[in-house]
Amino acid sequence: MYGNYLDDAAKIIAEKREENLKFEHARLTAEEKDDLLLKFHPDRIKEQFTELKIGPNKGQKAPIELAQMLQAKPRLEPEKIDLNHIDYESDVLVIGGGGAGTSAAIMASEAGAKVLLVTKLRVGDANTMMAEGGIQAADKPNDSPAQHYLDAFGGGHFDGKPELVYTLVNKAPSVIKWLNDLGVEFDKMPDGTMVTTHGGGTSRKRMHACKDYSGAEIMRTLRDETFNRADQITVVDFTAAIEIIKNEKGEAAGAVLMNIETGEIRIAKAKVVIIATGGAGRMHYQGFPTSNHYGATADGLVIAYRAGAKLLYQDSLQYHPTGAAYPTQILGKLVTEKVRSLGAKLINKDGEVYIHPLETRDVNASGIIREVREGRGVKNDVQDAVWLDTPMIDMIHGEGTILKSIPAMYNMFIKYGIDIRKEPILVYPTLHYQNGGVEIDKTCHTNVANLLVAGEASGGVHGTNRLMGNSLLDVVVFGREAGIEAGKMFKKIKLSKELSLQHVKDFEKERSAAKIKGNAVSPKVLPTYHHGNPEFEKEIPGATL
Repeated sequence: MYGNYLDDAAKIIAEKREENLKFEHARLTAEEKDDLLLKFHPDRIKEQFTELKIGPNKGQKAPIELAQMLQAKPRLEPEKIDLNHIDYESDVLVIGGGGAGTSAAIMASEAGAKVLLVTKLRVGDANTMMAEGGIQAADKPNDSPAQHYLDAFGGGHFDGKPELVYTLVNKAPSVIKWLNDLGVEFDKMPDGTMVTTHGGGTSRKRMHACKDYSGAEIMRTLRDETFNRADQITVVDFTAAIEIIKNEKGEAAGAVLMNIETGEIRIAKAKVVIIATGGAGRMHYQGFPTSNHYGATADGLVIAYRAGAKLLYQDSLQYHPTGAAYPTQILGKLVTEKVRSLGAKLINKDGEVYIHPLETRDVNASGIIREVREGRGVKNDVQDAVWLDTPMIDMIHGEGTILKSIPAMYNMFIKYGIDIRKEPILVYPTLHYQNGGVEIDKTCHTNVANLLVAGEASGGVHGTNRLMGNSLLDVVVFGREAGIEAGKMFKKIKLSKELSLQHVKDFEKERSAAKIKGNAVSPKVLPTYHHGNPEFEKEIPGATL
């Protein structure tokens, strides 16, 4: 039990559980959804955004925290970097070691490319590893990529780039087969048929999962395959890319790297550069907690932007509706949507089911924020929240379902004495996903020649809201597409003889002309939780105030 004043609050939920279990809340109308989002979604709070003064997206809005990084001082001084001293040379440079980066490296190596994969932490230290609920694919007889397209495009408020959504859904079945063949242990029936479930905003059961360790299982498999290709893929870890290098034609031709432990600078030269650096949760936009891994600091957006790459929907973030809100030790940790797809309902302090549990994520996040702001949230000393009534799951599907289907959730809470089989849990939105990013086409090209982007660092795939299960799909589909494209490109490109950081100098001039003030430097590389202690800077070269 909670063992405090929350026990009494939980009793209200227990008393109404049988009644609530039978109650089915109607889906909101389009008008009701729009009204809820307008009033309560964090992306609609105008004062939390600012206009970009420089760069390819000048005049557009961005979150205040991201704008600061996009327009901050470069971490390096170009005139002090010796571009003639090459430390690494490869056909394809992949920046990022998550699902997109490893998928890209695997496919590029399959095409015969010599690949250098650099990652600022370790391979697998990524949001991919932390994804839980599953991966979408329309591979059942009652479903189709066309139906998946309608769900994904509509769920993204019809803002997705059609060719990207088309690629996402049509490549999905073959990606599931590819992962399965590599060794991913998907949940299956005794006859080998893959188990599929619903997710928020899906009209068919197309969520493939590995219990609630889906991302970890996929990442394990991709990491193993990457290391199995050591003859063609060189991995350099604990190394961040802090600037793109161009050639005399203005094409991407490598990157300046920094060892995050020592601060040492290294130069990587390549024919093709793929950015797969993931998200930005550790920027803690608007002070929200996050479900993201430690390295999610929008680095890819910063270095691509400084190199001249356009961003798309950089003002759109996803706040996952169900982040853990109690106890403190797991604040912001993801409570997978699979919990709701199995039947757990969202309930306010009065014991009311106030919304359908499988509305899209932005709608459910806004609904929770509304309940809390209007006084129907559950007050506690960590984060005011609503209940997610997890005991309903075993009541619906039979005793043992929670332990079988969502063991990670059970294990996360039982450490703190909360048994989700018997007690509801407290949830509140957590900063979860970067909907926008670097604008790409269907083969991951940006407007900068020889610079590709894949995964969460890209923008346009999900529009301005992402459906559950389309992120793991995105990173593998477009990671593979980037690797396949790079595998074609490198054969036609010669390694550049002249390398340049002129674009960084030009950026500095632009900053000066726009009179941008402040001492912030970017990319951020690592988040800081030291509350302004400058001594911390001496300990971790990659950290920024």
